[in-house]
Amino acid sequence: MSEERVASRTAVLVCLGRAAADGRLAVGHFTDPVAADLLTVEERVVLDQVRAGTPPQGWAERSTYESVRACAEIIAPRTVAIDDAIRSHPHLQLVVLGAGLDTRAWRMPELVDVDVTEIDHPASQRDKRARIGERPALARTFRFQPVDLAVDDLAAGLEASGHDGDVPTTWLWEGVLPYLTRRDIVATLRAIGDRSARGSTLIVNYQTPSLRARAGRLVVGTLARLGRTATITANEPWRTLLTAEQLSGLLANAGFGVQHDDDLLSIAERIGSEARVRTSLRNGRVAVAARH
Repeated sequence: MSEERVASRTAVLVCLGRAAADGRLAVGHFTDPVAADLLTVEERVVLDQVRAGTPPQGWAERSTYESVRACAEIIAPRTVAIDDAIRSHPHLQLVVLGAGLDTRAWRMPELVDVDVTEIDHPASQRDKRARIGERPALARTFRFQPVDLAVDDLAAGLEASGHDGDVPTTWLWEGVLPYLTRRDIVATLRAIGDRSARGSTLIVNYQTPSLRARAGRLVVGTLARLGRTATITANEPWRTLLTAEQLSGLLANAGFGVQHDDDLLSIAERIGSEARVRTSLRNGRVAVAARH
């Protein structure tokens, strides 16, 4: 099992985004009262700045501030879409792939009768365990299962976790696909398909190709390498962007048919959430598919 990588910094950024959005964005639709509790004292500094709307001085500090502010605008509609999909497709098993600092098992009462398993890289799970501490999950049962999707056998990990392939499952794959190679994506989907009973649901968040977004990430990465700023996710590059048609084809090969696939900008506008980062929202999508 892979142990080389450190805990995901993208997971921290996403957690910061949820904590920054809580009670401020998409009010009445979005809430995450747990996210802030998972942050360190140092991470809370930028959180407080963003929530207060008081940008700091200094290039590096302002860059981090803007990253968290923008992330909040993206994460609010993304979370709403995924939470709604989980509620609309209730199953007795929920498997969260590449879970990071996901809080659903601790904040969604709809999971009270659900067995929840979080799959993630062992380094990230160690970090999650330390942050969550002894906080009890709301789910019927909860289990951490360490699996590096780029190296390890997901099927073996699911078997070890106690996952029952004969019972319909809700699979959640949020904010992970861009960081994997296409080969890893195909292998993961194959494992999911093989362990999905008829009627299982797969919820996928992914990014579509965008020249503007690509240029922006290149600029940020270049500034980080030059020492101008230390971006939160500088060492976690995107590897795979997919069109809706490409994702639909990959899902079909794994036995899943897309029920709906929506961009985050449309979702943000529907729920009345801020949408200043329109390019990022337009290129982020959430697809919901069912096992044939």
